[in-house]
Amino acid sequence: MQIQQRIEQSLNQGLEPTHLEVVNESHMHSVPANSETHFKVTLVSPNFDGLNQVKRHQKVYGLLQELMQNPVHALALHTYSPDEWGEAQAVPSSPVCMGGKTRE
Repeated sequence: MQIQQRIEQSLNQGLEPTHLEVVNESHMHSVPANSETHFKVTLVSPNFDGLNQVKRHQKVYGLLQELMQNPVHALALHTYSPDEWGEAQAVPSSPVCMGGKTRE
């Protein structure tokens, strides 16, 4: 199973999201082609009601603990309660990578 699929499966099972989007952004970084190391996650879950961002991120990292040790290098998290998502429904764009081996 691919890393992206494992992330999706873990988050679906652990947080029962009403909206989940996992985007592999590895191609935007200095990694080999077809890598699965950098991801952007947009997650809407009733499990986030009343929790601040730190607690939400802790829940996500707890579910992905094994993947975060290896092979996932970076995880951009955008976590919302259903009410917050109803107001937002858009996430920030990821910045262009400025680091890595190709930096001059």
